[in-house]
Amino acid sequence: MFVDHAEIELVAGDGGKGAISFRREKFVPKGGPDGGVGGKGGDIFARANVNLSTLMDFRYKRKYQAENGQPGGSGNRSGQSGTPLYIELPVGTVIREIGEDRVVADLDRDGRVVLLARGGKGGRGNESFKSPTRRAPRQAEEGQPGERLKVSLELKTLADVGLVGLPNVGKSTLLARVSAARPRIADYPFTTTTPNLGIISMPGYRSFVMADIPGLIEGAHEGKGMGVQFLRHIQRTKVLIYLLDISSGHPASDLEILRVEMKSFDDSLLDKTSMVVFNKIDLVAIRPLNGEDYGISETDVLFISAVTGENVDHLLERLSQVVFA
Repeated sequence: MFVDHAEIELVAGDGGKGAISFRREKFVPKGGPDGGVGGKGGDIFARANVNLSTLMDFRYKRKYQAENGQPGGSGNRSGQSGTPLYIELPVGTVIREIGEDRVVADLDRDGRVVLLARGGKGGRGNESFKSPTRRAPRQAEEGQPGERLKVSLELKTLADVGLVGLPNVGKSTLLARVSAARPRIADYPFTTTTPNLGIISMPGYRSFVMADIPGLIEGAHEGKGMGVQFLRHIQRTKVLIYLLDISSGHPASDLEILRVEMKSFDDSLLDKTSMVVFNKIDLVAIRPLNGEDYGISETDVLFISAVTGENVDHLLERLSQVVFA
């Protein structure tokens, strides 16, 4: 099951209590305070793991708590610190503090480690309070509490190219044509229900990642169809492909629907470098010459067939010029 959003609570470990203790040694007539410091509470870290691809586990476990520090001991012995807690998350996860709208961490590369919640400091033992006027203090500190916060986890797929289109325009077919990805392909709407990624290999040992997201329909921002929540997976892309079905009869209005829905989610998506690509040219008798023939004025327009592969290599060349620029 693919899950790209979750909310969890983090509780770092509390610091250990300082000790109240006095030396008791044979032949030492006047002992002194020797209570040690409590151990530090365990910190909580996030660590990006490229082997993970979903936040499903965080739908079932909502609270993560690190170990508390141990109390101090006699003989000025410090308490043992709490063991740090590492939370493994997929690469591309953005962590925000709920209620503050503050980005705590952006796990944009494999292996990145970020401190989320700091453990409490251990309390001082009575040895720390001795002075020339207080030779036998019976005072120690409680450990400080660890940090607590509630965070939202939002997975944003890391891809160079994003495919955007209405249902059944051939996004999955194109991804399967140009990569080893094998998304579900069928002749009914919403066969793609989760983002799919494919790695496209180019000459010179170069490659880039293409993402196919579920199709958008008019009113998606109101919850119709699959909604617009999957658009977060193209927020990091360098270039967007507006994939249109040339046989739909109204590609210009299809393009407008896509842009309206994307703007409702994040208007900065419309500022990204983009290409308009007409698919399914194998279904039309007369080969088109430009987008104006279909009411589209964009200059960067391509015509392909994902099924037959016609002009697909040309599309990949154009994409590589942008991705590797």
